[in-house]
Amino acid sequence: MIVRMWEARAEPKGFADLIDWVCDVALPEFEHDPRHAGSEVFTSTDERVVVISRWRGDPRPLPEPPARLLARPPHEWDFTPVDR
Repeated sequence: MIVRMWEARAEPKGFADLIDWVCDVALPEFEHDPRHAGSEVFTSTDERVVVISRWRGDPRPLPEPPARLLARPPHEWDFTPVDR
């Protein structure tokens, strides 16, 4: 299992639109992929949107969001579970 964390900081007036774009455009693009095990979307009080997606194998990237919604380009990191 690989977990991808994708994070973007929205322009203040684009925050709600960025959330809508993630939920209505970006996530549906890969939810049908058999490697996709699920996703969650989080927000913060400083206009950040975070997507945590779980994958069986190599993750697919989220598409590029509209630049007008972003304060800066998105960042993403991949994580793997630690057996304890």
